[in-house]
Amino acid sequence: MTTRVFDKAPATLPLMLKAALPAIPLVGGLPGIKHAKGTVPDLVLERTGVVTDPAHLDAYNEVCGFPRTDHLPATYPHMAAFGLHMTLMTDTSFPFAPMGLVHLRNTIRQHRPIGVDEALDVSVHATDLRPHPKGSLVDLITSVSVGGAVVWDEKMTLFSRHRGGAAETSPAPLAGVEAPPGVVHWKLAGDLGRRYGAVSGDRNPIHLHPLTARAFGFPSNIAHGMWTLARSLSAVQNKLPSAFVNDAEFRKPILLPGTVVFGSRREGDDLVLGVTGSRKPVTHLVGKVVART
Repeated sequence: MTTRVFDKAPATLPLMLKAALPAIPLVGGLPGIKHAKGTVPDLVLERTGVVTDPAHLDAYNEVCGFPRTDHLPATYPHMAAFGLHMTLMTDTSFPFAPMGLVHLRNTIRQHRPIGVDEALDVSVHATDLRPHPKGSLVDLITSVSVGGAVVWDEKMTLFSRHRGGAAETSPAPLAGVEAPPGVVHWKLAGDLGRRYGAVSGDRNPIHLHPLTARAFGFPSNIAHGMWTLARSLSAVQNKLPSAFVNDAEFRKPILLPGTVVFGSRREGDDLVLGVTGSRKPVTHLVGKVVART
């Protein structure tokens, strides 16, 4: 396993441009741009001593709806890792071109609350390339440590659509779980993708403008899945335990502008979340929070 250590966050705008190159006809097949197939890269990307910028945290809280506290929102460590995610996915040893990938599922394990003043060590690698009925799945694993102890980790499951897929080798974590009915309506502006993209660094064209989204087959720009998850967790912030596992599945994209409905329910000690359409019976996100001991 090769480890590559970064002394600062990789610049995301050049990485977004690099991510777009494999999607360009002819250019995508050139050496140095074409991605390898069949295996995950034998590569670990790391940053150490990552500190939180208070202004950035305030901007993130504002766009995602989190209150200001002494601890990081459960989804915020994803921000510290995003540049590493993009660096890994744009490496030609990664099995798929980034622009064609769909963030299908997400699992966050918060081992304890993370103080806003704590310095974080962040590690990212890819694993578990496996079949899906409509293509393939691969996981990006992020680990965040403080003082040598893991305090937060995440599994992003990415889907690549292609022919020749097969049945999944293990069931999806939220198979059979449906979004709870809700009464809370969120009216989402057309510029939500641009606002979240400015904070997160994720300026994928599908999120920014209707015109750029149409180039990738969407009728309009769509909300970021990680924004939807963050906004959902912020809505139940006062119900979250100190340590928990959050599984989430992104089932249908949210077209912008638009209105969605948020709902939650208790299932014993677990908390089930969901975001659904306000006019059509479509589920955008379903999630579950399970307390850890």
